[in-house]
Amino acid sequence: MAKAFGATSTTDDVLEGVDLSGKRVLVTGVSAGLGVETARALVAHGAHVVGAARDLAKARDATAAVREAAKKSGGGFELVELDLASLKSVRAAADGLVKQGKPFDAVIANAGVMATPKGKTADGFETQFGTNHLGHFVFVNRIASLIKPGGRLVNLSSAGHRFSDVDLDDPNFERTEYVPFVAYGRSKTANVLFAVEFDRRHKAKGIRATAVHPGGIQTELGRHMTPEMVQQMIKSINESRPKDAPPFAFKTIPQGAATSVWAGFVGDANAVGGHYCEDCHVAALNADPAVREGVRPYALDPERAKALWAKSEEMVGERF
Repeated sequence: MAKAFGATSTTDDVLEGVDLSGKRVLVTGVSAGLGVETARALVAHGAHVVGAARDLAKARDATAAVREAAKKSGGGFELVELDLASLKSVRAAADGLVKQGKPFDAVIANAGVMATPKGKTADGFETQFGTNHLGHFVFVNRIASLIKPGGRLVNLSSAGHRFSDVDLDDPNFERTEYVPFVAYGRSKTANVLFAVEFDRRHKAKGIRATAVHPGGIQTELGRHMTPEMVQQMIKSINESRPKDAPPFAFKTIPQGAATSVWAGFVGDANAVGGHYCEDCHVAALNADPAVREGVRPYALDPERAKALWAKSEEMVGERF
């Protein structure tokens, strides 16, 4: 019988007894937090990880423990430069990997930004939608031919997807008032919808895609949040919890990265494919906007996923 994992499971719990020797995995965002821990856990079990990061010097410093784990296990680790807020950088990174021609067993689209001040990417897209969704949309689609049959795509989304559905009429907030967490919500919903449509397009080849919520974790992702904003967020989460539920507690980084490695290597492919996972299980649909757990129906809507794909192609000027 499969082991049961939950909110407090760590990467090491989830991968206990799992041999990833010979597996090749791409992880974006390996200069801090969840990306570093995801890479460490995978190489510790024998995988070869290609870590992508915008700032290679920072990533080299942050991943000393990853290289150490790789030495002990016989796994491997290398870095590639990838700035998701620049399609020029995204295309160069993807083209370099395709030229190498080395296949991947999994791609974990982990990098992202949260609740940034209003801004634009190098290509003029709203910062959060452009970085969290469009950057990964182009990068993953350009390297899709490298994902092996039986491979998986894991998109990091968030419970923050409940803040907003995507807005396909005004994705760059040209006519809508910019609210940082609404923009974050749109980008995180887009991460789920991208997984839904990628899964539909590739599952006949045995490639499955899923989206995950890592849980509430204190990492560099929250750099734009003041202590007051954090306290307000915790208060609002606790007010929405059932009366008999324990109060909200932040996860550790190894607990936060556990759902990514669970969805990539442990969860059943047919169960996770085209779905949204949290706390190392497939989440249930939940339409109650006040409740943090579960996935909103609009984020798994297949027609919405197709429409987002078409809009994304139009925005980046490339068809996949």
